[in-house]
Amino acid sequence: MSFSINSTVREILADERAKAAVETVLPGFSKHPQIGMAKGLSLKTLAKFSGGVMTDEVLEKIDTGLKAL
Repeated sequence: MSFSINSTVREILADERAKAAVETVLPGFSKHPQIGMAKGLSLKTLAKFSGGVMTDEVLEKIDTGLKAL
């Protein structure tokens, strides 16, 4: 399976390599107390609700890491 910021949180959390790629840029991502509510969202969509934490720069870094898997 290939991953990108268009992958859902559920897909990312189900794959240890993808989860690690996101955690490298956003430490604690998989342990966030509200992550369960976001499982059906893509990372790109989730960024809109992140309060500025997931900026375009952060998304780009995550996308690069995910696509390298």
